[in-house]
Amino acid sequence: MKKSLFILLACCCVFISSAQQYPYVLSASAYAQQIKTHPEKKLVEITKAIPSIKLDVRYATKNNFMGRVMYKQARAFARAPVAEALKKIQTELALKGLGLKIFDGYRPYAVTVDFFKFAKDTNFVANPKYGSKHNRGCAVDLTIIDLKTGKELEMPTPYDCFSRKAGALYAKLPAIQIQNRALLRSVMEKHGFMQLPSEWWHFDFKGWKAFELLNVPFEKL
Repeated sequence: MKKSLFILLACCCVFISSAQQYPYVLSASAYAQQIKTHPEKKLVEITKAIPSIKLDVRYATKNNFMGRVMYKQARAFARAPVAEALKKIQTELALKGLGLKIFDGYRPYAVTVDFFKFAKDTNFVANPKYGSKHNRGCAVDLTIIDLKTGKELEMPTPYDCFSRKAGALYAKLPAIQIQNRALLRSVMEKHGFMQLPSEWWHFDFKGWKAFELLNVPFEKL
């Protein structure tokens, strides 16, 4: 009896500790209920909202820093206001014969937990204690492409390169890379995004605080 009571108390302590360590995260069912009263918080599939946008969802392949498939489906989502802002950016870039390529958008919270647990360098991944803007559907990883050729503009590093050269202000680069990086930053900031200092490809939507952390798999969206 004492042993059983000890195990029960231990389990309770672990549960309380976990609840204190991690923020509240909405499940698929809670999210479904929320968007009934707050439709503006809906996760929109980016390619359905903006058909001309290209995708290269690395986490649906083994071609990523984890070296394994993290998403069951090669899809990209963002909250409704974020998708609307991306649509305006795509329209503006198209006037120059350019467009966006999305590497990642909304990321289920469980994936962020895996990243932090298994990444070799946790300085480049979000701490689950606070969650990621990706978990809120308010962050996008992206680059610019030439619409005619489909080729990416030359940037300082490949996507998800964990090096100093990936920094938004790193200066020891060819002029064309600095120019392309500045173009991406300029058009994104014009439409309400902020660039992550350590990653030229990562942008957070300025209204992210209004959106909760989510743990909804793509297949349930």
